[in-house]
Amino acid sequence: MRILISNDDGYFAPGLAALAASLSKLAEVVVVAPERDRSGASNSLTLDRPLSVKKAANGFYYVNGTPTDCVHVAVTGFLEQRPDLVVSGINHGPNMGEDTLYSGTVAAATEGFLLGIPAIAFSLAGKNNHFDTAAQVASDLVQRFIAKPFASPMLLNVNVPDLPLDSLGGHEVTRLGRRHMAEPVIRAHNPRGDTVYWVGPVGPEQDAGDGTDFSAIRRKQVSITPLMIDLTARDQLGAIKTWLNP
Repeated sequence: MRILISNDDGYFAPGLAALAASLSKLAEVVVVAPERDRSGASNSLTLDRPLSVKKAANGFYYVNGTPTDCVHVAVTGFLEQRPDLVVSGINHGPNMGEDTLYSGTVAAATEGFLLGIPAIAFSLAGKNNHFDTAAQVASDLVQRFIAKPFASPMLLNVNVPDLPLDSLGGHEVTRLGRRHMAEPVIRAHNPRGDTVYWVGPVGPEQDAGDGTDFSAIRRKQVSITPLMIDLTARDQLGAIKTWLNP
């Protein structure tokens, strides 16, 4: 079993180290991660300049690009053997609801999935730094995958409550919830007096009822959400055909 690990917080992130240490007990692991924090990079690829891969003192490889770049370069040319599984994380903070559209953590896993490889993204839903809990959850799920692989490649988004392991309330297979519109940007001035804008915080939860990722985390459960890439609004196909007909 060969596992490719990446993230969006950078190759120096504690969550990445915890994940690699946990999964290296189960399989052959290689880490290819961004050289700096690329949170919010989503599924962007770098096409306007070449990318380089360098090796850090801890044995991790790092790329001067996005999380998607890391997985794409690793799978399509850098690695001598194709990985059996792509794992991304452990992100420092949750990736739930619409956050998954912006998340570099989810994007790294998504790129593996698009390349035909099963992939799992792990995020720690809080700031208390219980990376050991998330690492154990990751280990348990990967062990399950090794013993019982998916019949076809799947993309899973996993959020782990930021609590001690013995405080978790099990796991739940969930759907993505929804948030309200994001909070307004924060206006400020730089030292030269120019007006600058910081992206504001995420909005409050809107759709967070039973069955959602938000609900599972509130109940101290690990949220496991299968994701899909097809963006086609199938329920609107008929309406658009009618609209186009004279």
